Amino acid sequence: MIKEKLIDLILNDKEAFIVRHNDNNDIDLSESDLSHYNICDIDFTNIDFSQTSFVEATLSNVKFIDCDLTGADFSRAQLVECDFSGALLNSASFNYSSVSYCNFSDSDMSGANFCEADLSTSDFSTSENLESTRFDEGTIWPETEKLPEDFDCTYNYDLSSLREDEENGNETY
Repeated sequence: MIKEKLIDLILNDKEAFIVRHNDNNDIDLSESDLSHYNICDIDFTNIDFSQTSFVEATLSNVKFIDCDLTGADFSRAQLVECDFSGALLNSASFNYSSVSYCNFSDSDMSGANFCEADLSTSDFSTSENLESTRFDEGTIWPETEKLPEDFDCTYNYDLSSLREDEENGNETY
């Protein structure tokens, strides 16, 4: 019941939510459904959003600083100028999303999924474990200076996509 009240505040009374958030640093909105909503100009610093759905949401100028977004689903979402600094994004899904001018400084990207996502204007330069993400040839990455030095965005096969080479029967990695 508390989660529903907090979500109602987020959607209908941001100022009241901010007061509540400032009074309580242990807000748990895990496994919530924020799909299809338009959320803008709000600070969610240090909130647990693990397994939360943001499917087809529009998020603008949202601060997810130091949030737990493990397994969060941002599929087909529109994200503009969001700050994911220090966020835990393990196994989060950004499939088919547009991620514009977002900051992923010091965020842990291990297992995140970016298939068919447009990331062209976002900054991943100091993100962690970007090499452990899933993406495909449809993923649009930003310029090299906005990516970690050791990240190769042209290599889109990971261990889960091992496949048989039908011509000679050898596995390719």
